[in-house]
Amino acid sequence: MSHTQEVTAFSLWCRPSTLETRPIRHSTETGESMNPSTPKTVLVTGASSGIGEATAQRLAADGHHVFVGARRTDRLETLVAGLRAAGGSADFQELDVTSLESMRAFAAAARERYGRIDVLVNNAGVMPLSRIDALRIDEWDQMIDVNLRGTLHGIAAVLPGMRAQGTGHVINVASTSAHRVDPTAAVYCATKYAVRALSEGLRQENDRVRVTVVSPGFTQSELTDRGGDPVAQGAARAASEQLAIPASAVADAIAYAIAQPENVDVNEVVVRPTAQG
Repeated sequence: MSHTQEVTAFSLWCRPSTLETRPIRHSTETGESMNPSTPKTVLVTGASSGIGEATAQRLAADGHHVFVGARRTDRLETLVAGLRAAGGSADFQELDVTSLESMRAFAAAARERYGRIDVLVNNAGVMPLSRIDALRIDEWDQMIDVNLRGTLHGIAAVLPGMRAQGTGHVINVASTSAHRVDPTAAVYCATKYAVRALSEGLRQENDRVRVTVVSPGFTQSELTDRGGDPVAQGAARAASEQLAIPASAVADAIAYAIAQPENVDVNEVVVRPTAQG
């Protein structure tokens, strides 16, 4: 390969902005943006139960400022009270991720309170299972609106500010269903595959904003408690009761990704029970 060909190949491999001449920051340098122990402002959606709740608890214990959102504000109020009682920094606001206006208001409230947003954990999700030929179209739309559109709304609400401040971290909670397709879960899998693809595109387009996809397997949560075909939901619930790992295990993975230096981007983590096929 000639020198010209080598340069061309390198240019294609790198994102355009990475070819700019600028100082390289190392994790050993001092400064807020490069210190993993510096408290960050973290937004968590779907925080009223399950992975979102466990993530808020873990990150508050780590010393971060946690701003949580969900529709069930009574649960958020209880969660935040517990975090504050334990010495954590936390607040909440009602949030409907299917509404761009609600998501933008949520992000704006966090910026007003803490001055910046460092991390967004896009966690809100629903999983009403059924065969495609059952034609439960309202539930298809719900999964698309919450799992995919809600993730997009979260990104839209925080990305401009993160790019303006020169740093940020978007963590999208997908699923092992973003890696395989199972009967009765086709639409759910489609939304999670889309989240994974969206995350990779976002990563490639940004060299100052970190992007992480966390894909949990069976996890203790309320995902199988609402909607869907009763037989399919019952089967998923039975498997979860037998196999599920605690939501704190997923929260630990999220905390690990956040704790890395700014020049280290943990792009994808799969966390599932050892016995899950």
